Amino acid sequence: MSIVLEHVSYTYSPETAYEIHALKDVNLEIPDGQFIGLIGHTGSGKSTLVQHLNGLVRATSGHIYFNGEDIYAKDYDMRRLRGKVGLVFQYPEHQLFEVDVLSDVCFGPKNQGLSPEEAKERAREALRMVGISEEYEKQSPFELSGGQKRRVAIAGVLAMEPEVLILDEPTAGLDPKGRDEILDEISYLHKERGITVILVSHSMEDVAKYVERIIVMNQGEVLHDGAPREVFRHYKELESVGLAAPQVTYIVHTLKDKGFDVDGDATTIEEAKETILEAFRKKGRKL
Repeated sequence: MSIVLEHVSYTYSPETAYEIHALKDVNLEIPDGQFIGLIGHTGSGKSTLVQHLNGLVRATSGHIYFNGEDIYAKDYDMRRLRGKVGLVFQYPEHQLFEVDVLSDVCFGPKNQGLSPEEAKERAREALRMVGISEEYEKQSPFELSGGQKRRVAIAGVLAMEPEVLILDEPTAGLDPKGRDEILDEISYLHKERGITVILVSHSMEDVAKYVERIIVMNQGEVLHDGAPREVFRHYKELESVGLAAPQVTYIVHTLKDKGFDVDGDATTIEEAKETILEAFRKKGRKL
C-alpha cells in the first residue's frame, strides 16, 4: 500500500476565533499505481488533503503512512518523502524560479544528490516526456505560455522520479487543446511508468475520462469514494454540495426519462455514444 491515512484531522488557527476544521477524521488507502480524481467545491478540504500527503502540512491528529512508514515518526526523512511524492501546484509560476528552463528542472535532482550531468540527463528526459523540446532549455521559464509553464513545472517534479504525482488543477486557465494535451501526457506517464497519479480538478468531464477512482470531499470529510460510474450515480447529491456530474450523465438521464433504454451510468462521451446508438437501434430508428 503506497499511502494510508488513519483518522487524519487538520484545524487551521486552533483555539482562536478563526478556527476552521479543514479535515475531519479522514481515512483513506491509496494503492500503488492508481489514477485518482479528487473533487470537491472550494473549501471542501481537497487542497489541504493533498498537502498532507508529502508532509507540507502536518495533521493536527492522526497518522499518515508511506510504504508502511509513519511519516510523523521522529527520525522520518521528510526530504526523501518529498522526492517520492511530488506535488504540482495550481499556479506553476510559484514553482518556477531559475534563470532558464533546464536549470529549473535540474533543481530537484541536484537536491537529491545527483551530479550536474546526472541532473541534466534526468531533466532532459522529463522535459521530453512532457513535450518540451530542446530549443526551450535556455529560455526563461517566465517567458513561456501558460501551458508550457505547466509542462515545465510537471517536468521539475518528474525529474525527481516520484512514485506519486499530485496535480492540483493542472489545466486551470488553459484552452481546451492545451488541457487535453497535458492530461493525455499525464495519462501516458501513468500507464508507461506505473506511477500513482492524484488529479485535483473541477472538471467532471476530465475526471470521468481519465481516472479510475474518484474521492469526493465535502466540509473536510470523504463524501464518496469509488469508480466514476458509482460516484456519478449520486449526481443529485453531488449537486446539493456544489458539484455536478459530466454533461453526458444529464443527457442519458434525460433520454432515460423519455423512455430510451440507455445506460444511466455512462460518464464519458464514448460510453454515452455507444449506449445512445444501441438505444436507437432497439427502437428501430436510423441515425
